[in-house]
Amino acid sequence: MYKYALLLAAGLITTNLAAQTTEATPTAKANSQCDDFTNVTMRKLRSKESINFCEFKDKPLLIVNTASNCGFTGQFEGLEAIHKEYKDQGLVVLGFPSDDFFQEEDDEKDTAKVCFINYGVTFNMLATSAVRGSDANPIFKHLNEATSSPNWNFYKYLVSADRKTVQRFNSKTKPQSQTLRDAIEAELTAK
Repeated sequence: MYKYALLLAAGLITTNLAAQTTEATPTAKANSQCDDFTNVTMRKLRSKESINFCEFKDKPLLIVNTASNCGFTGQFEGLEAIHKEYKDQGLVVLGFPSDDFFQEEDDEKDTAKVCFINYGVTFNMLATSAVRGSDANPIFKHLNEATSSPNWNFYKYLVSADRKTVQRFNSKTKPQSQTLRDAIEAELTAK
């Protein structure tokens, strides 16, 4: 029943995708709720809805570059578990599908199927975008400057609630590892 509901929901929110852009646009300063690198609006995966990341002001962020056809794709399960465990304490998990390593689906509906149907992801997933190089989306441009670009899929960036610190974890760091859990819990108690 759950999978059917997800399929139905995915079908209902995905009409006229061809008319939409995947490009991020900075929010007008007059309407801004924050004055840091999160003052950006991007479209959600397979949706007309967009997110302005300022809505997560004063909350720590776990930002991950994802891919549908990677040896680390199974980490979606761990990311979902982390999301469920810590969301009520304020952690926001954000997934950024990218084809920078040539392991993402060409069609956004296939990416959505992997995330939402195959792995039951409920945290925010964004439309496919670049996460490294000059074409990197604005969020990853900042992360790359603050630390360095991801070397592969499923790099994890833990951003403090005040946006002053960014911790980078590589693909081999599992979402539910003690190392990442300790960092998340430290951020949650610091906010």
